[in-house]
Amino acid sequence: MNHIFSVETTQHSQMIDMTSQLNQWIQDEGVREGILIVTSLHTTAGITVNENADPDVKTDMLRRFDELYPWEHTEDRHMEGNTAAHMKTSTVGHSQTIIIQNGELVLGTWQGVYFCEFDGPRKRKVQVKVIEG
Repeated sequence: MNHIFSVETTQHSQMIDMTSQLNQWIQDEGVREGILIVTSLHTTAGITVNENADPDVKTDMLRRFDELYPWEHTEDRHMEGNTAAHMKTSTVGHSQTIIIQNGELVLGTWQGVYFCEFDGPRKRKVQVKVIEG
């Protein structure tokens, strides 16, 4: 079972909580047990699982990524000028694998699934695959 979600970002760097959308899709598809794989189809956007209770966590993470990977670096050679976005995506990762139990993603109390934009705003695609069982 596969599906592609469209994600439209509005900022250069942004973390969008996809947890509710993914859980709704799982329920709409009638999946009770299995594994969900969620993947960003882009080299400058990733997927992570992190805290979704305090919005300052997203702000802090994006700020710290900018500190670690500044947008402009005198030694970067990539013609598009977005090496920092590629570095951030490699650090976060392009996908996550999450257990589905009783028709919902198995996440901790404070966890959510985030689409991480590092070179926006853009229209993006996220693919999900469920392996039931």
